[in-house]
Amino acid sequence: MTTRTTGPRRRDAAGTRQLLLDAARRRFAGDGYAAATVRDIADDAGVNVALINRYFASKEGLFQACLVGAVDEFGRTVGHDVTLDQMPQAIASQLAGPHTGKYPNQILLLLRSSGDERADRIRLDVLRSFAERLATAAGWRPDHPDADRLLLRAQIMLSASLGMAILRSSAAMEPLTSAGEEDLIGPLQDVLGALLPPT
Repeated sequence: MTTRTTGPRRRDAAGTRQLLLDAARRRFAGDGYAAATVRDIADDAGVNVALINRYFASKEGLFQACLVGAVDEFGRTVGHDVTLDQMPQAIASQLAGPHTGKYPNQILLLLRSSGDERADRIRLDVLRSFAERLATAAGWRPDHPDADRLLLRAQIMLSASLGMAILRSSAAMEPLTSAGEEDLIGPLQDVLGALLPPT
């Protein structure tokens, strides 16, 4: 009897948590952090509002989980096993792959100011961390003699990638919107090679 009830509860918990994350991404991206209420998010997800505190501790915890999910998705592009010369392929795959439907909300979460100081700090920390991972693949480290220049170039590369994703998902700008993975690799190689050439 115990075995039967444990399985469904675990599945329900994981499913409910994902419903809340999806609803929260839409609300935070569309309404902003300050205007989005936990009640609206719970209603959108079709669950009891108390479950937000149960799974995420608070609205801020839910927002942070949304950001972490977004950066994890982007972070696959700059994983520890992705070399600098593999990055154009990885970025193109992220931009043009079959999973891009979730990107508009994730990107807006990463870029939109929330109006809340703590939430904005979380958002900026996530973006900064991603840029540092990108710079690290190009040889950056805090004590590098050219650290500031490398980090700036990594941040410009990150900005270009996010800008491409936004235009592809929301502006219907052709031929960018319908460009496939193979179409994007060459231009991304050019941009990455100019900004972060191999050391």
